[in-house]
Amino acid sequence: MTPQVRYTGVNHLAMVTGDMEATIRFWRDLLGMRLVVGLGRPGYRHYFFEISEHDMIAFFEWEGAEPIPEKDHGAPVKGPVAFDHVSFGLAGEDDLWALKDRLDAADVWVSEVVDHGFIHSIYAFDPNGIAVEFSAPVPSVDVRRYPVMADDHPSPAAMEGNGPQPGHWPGPGEPTPEEDRRAYPGDGQQIVGIITDSHTPV
Repeated sequence: MTPQVRYTGVNHLAMVTGDMEATIRFWRDLLGMRLVVGLGRPGYRHYFFEISEHDMIAFFEWEGAEPIPEKDHGAPVKGPVAFDHVSFGLAGEDDLWALKDRLDAADVWVSEVVDHGFIHSIYAFDPNGIAVEFSAPVPSVDVRRYPVMADDHPSPAAMEGNGPQPGHWPGPGEPTPEEDRRAYPGDGQQIVGIITDSHTPV
């Protein structure tokens, strides 16, 4: 039997900026997300901001990268497209209004609070033109505990059920033996020594 894969959240979303200073000011100083990793060399930076215990958002800084044109959240487009917006979960309604007040005070455009039934949301844009949403749960409407299909014409695959459906993909053979499991060096190797030698968790 194939072992179940356990997910903990979004390790990180990888975005792009041409202005890391403005990006740090927005994500760390305005939104309050800690800067937890900074990698770099001439012509390249890769910085990570902590969203929650399990989730981060990261930015590559590439010379010549420019902000994308702002597009209303959820507005349909045609042609090649892969990303619309990202929504960050908030603990509750008080957090939603506190963040809205913070964005208003900083003169950053932010929408009114929108009631989506199972979440209340506000919408904004970061300095790179990335469409962001901030969502607080409606405690009485728990779609994780009680999934809902409200589509009048649902996808046939969706009608098969909420959980993974067997038989649509080939299963793996034997698991990779322990002696064959190896990870190859990538960017960030230098942080291991820094953390080990000079840092305690903060």
